[in-house]
Amino acid sequence: MGLLSNFYGGNNMKKTLNIVLSMLFMSFLSPAFANTIKWSMPGDSLTLDPHAQNEGPTHMVSRQVYEGLVTPGINMEILPQLAESWDATSADTWVFNIRKGVKFHDGSDLKASDIAFSINRAKTAPSDMVDLIKSIKSATATGDHTLEIKTEGPNPILLNQLTQIFVMSESWAKANGCEVSYNWDAGETSYCASNANGTGPFKITLREQDVRTHFKRNKSWWGDHSTHNIEKIELLPIKNDATRVAALLSGEIDYTNVVPVQDIERIKSSSGHIVKMTPQNRTIFFGMDQGSAELNSSNIKGKNPFADKRVRLAMYHALDMDAIKDKVMRGQSVPAGIITAPGVNGHTPERDQRMPYDPELSKKLLAEAGYPDGFELTLDCPNDRYINDAKVAEALAQMFNRIGIEASVETMTKAVYFKRASRGGPNESPEFSFMLLGWGAGSGEASSPLKALLHTFDKSKGLGAANRGRHSDPRVDEIIQKALATVDSDARGKLLAEATEIAVGENFGVIPVHYQQNTWASKKGYKYTPRTDERTIVMDLKAN
Repeated sequence: MGLLSNFYGGNNMKKTLNIVLSMLFMSFLSPAFANTIKWSMPGDSLTLDPHAQNEGPTHMVSRQVYEGLVTPGINMEILPQLAESWDATSADTWVFNIRKGVKFHDGSDLKASDIAFSINRAKTAPSDMVDLIKSIKSATATGDHTLEIKTEGPNPILLNQLTQIFVMSESWAKANGCEVSYNWDAGETSYCASNANGTGPFKITLREQDVRTHFKRNKSWWGDHSTHNIEKIELLPIKNDATRVAALLSGEIDYTNVVPVQDIERIKSSSGHIVKMTPQNRTIFFGMDQGSAELNSSNIKGKNPFADKRVRLAMYHALDMDAIKDKVMRGQSVPAGIITAPGVNGHTPERDQRMPYDPELSKKLLAEAGYPDGFELTLDCPNDRYINDAKVAEALAQMFNRIGIEASVETMTKAVYFKRASRGGPNESPEFSFMLLGWGAGSGEASSPLKALLHTFDKSKGLGAANRGRHSDPRVDEIIQKALATVDSDARGKLLAEATEIAVGENFGVIPVHYQQNTWASKKGYKYTPRTDERTIVMDLKAN
C-alpha cells in the first residue's frame, strides 16, 4: 500500500472520492443551468447602447440583456414584459402598470421613472430610434409603478413600436455619462456602447467588439427561467460563411442563426447536427437615388437616370428572380412582388406577384428614357448582413449588364456600409446611388417599411427615415398618414395595401428582390423554434 495508502488515506481519500463522484454526477446530470452555448453569426452587434442603432442583430443582442414595456411573441403577438397590463384611457393617452420586484443587473430597483427616462432618451437625437416613436409626445411616471404615455393623436400601433424600445437604469446611465445616446453614424462612442445594465435574463460579463461577447444567467431575473437551461452564452461573430460552418461541424460553436444556403444540405447530412427553417418577414430590395440632380456613381452627368420611372421599370424587368432563387439561394428565398412580406398586415397576395422577366422590354424602356446604350453605375452592398447578400448582388449585377447597365459591385462590412448609406441630407446627394438593402417589418405591419422607406423624407415628423433614395409621392404620403391614424386593423391594412400598390406597383420607388428564409443550425440536442422576425432569443433555447 505504501505511498498510495498514505495519499488516499484519511481526508485526502475523502476529498478525492468527493471529486470523482462529483465529476461522475455532473457527467450524468440533466443540463439545467449547466450549459454554455457558443453562438455565432456573421456580424456583431454594432453597439450595446440600446437606442443608438435600429439594426436587427444589434437588437438581437440587446434582447438577451434589456427588456421593454412589451415584447413580440413568436407569432408577433404583443406580450407583457415590464408592463403587466395597460389601458388606452383616451385616443391619445395610454397608462401602463409596471411590474413590481424587478431589478437591474446592478441590483437597483426598476421604477416607472426609469422607463420614462428610457423612452425620452430613445426619442431624443442622436438616438436611432427617434423616428420609430416620433408620435410619443410625453412619457411620465405618475407613480413608482405607473407610467403615462401621451401621443400626438391616435397611434394604433404604439404597442408594436414599443417592442423595440429597451429600458435602461436612469441613475446608471447618468452616472456613466450616457444620459443621451451617442452618434454612432458619426463614429462617436460612449460607456454604454460597450457596457450594459438591463433587467433581462442574461448579464454581459465580457465585451470585445467584433470578437466575443460573454453573457451569464441573471439569477435575480423576475421571469421564469424554466423555458431554457442555458447558464452562459458566448457570442462569437464569424464573418466568413465557410469558416462559420466549419466551426459548427467541428464543435467549436454550438449554434448559428445564419446558415449559408450552399451548406444547408452538408449540415443536414451530419449525424451530429440539425437544421430548421421558417420564412422571414424581411424583404430584400434595391434602393435608388431618385432625388439628386446627378448620381454620384454614374457616368451620366447633368441628369439622374433613376428620376425616370421607365429606367426603374427597366431594371425591374431585367431581374430573373427564379434563377436567383434556384441558383444563388438554393431554394431558400421567395421572389417578392412588393415590399411587404406575407403574414404582415397590409400584405395582399394578389399584389405580391412579380411581373415577368423580360430583358428585351428592359432595353426598349431604357431607349425610350434616352439611354439606348445604357449607363454605368456602382451597386453598393453589405457582405455580412443579409443571406448571401454579396453573391445576390453580384448575380443581379450580371443581369443588369445584359440590358446595358454596367453595374460594378462594391461590398463592405455592415458597420461601414450603413454609415456610408446614411450619408446625405435632404439637400445633398446620398453617397450611394444604388444599393442592396433589407427591411423586416418589426411591428408586424406594412406601415413599418412604408413609413420608413417610401414616405417623403421629413425629419421633423419622423417620416421617411430610411428613404435613402428620396422617393416622393404626395398620394402615398397622404394614404400612409391616414393609415397611421386608423385604429381599425382591417381598414388600416387596406390603406397600407393601397399605399404599397402606388409606391411599389406603380412608381417602383424601390425594386423588390425576394423574401428571405430564416435558417438556423445547431448541434443535435438543442431545441429552438425559429421566428419569422429572425431573432434569436436564448430564453427559447434548450439543450437536452
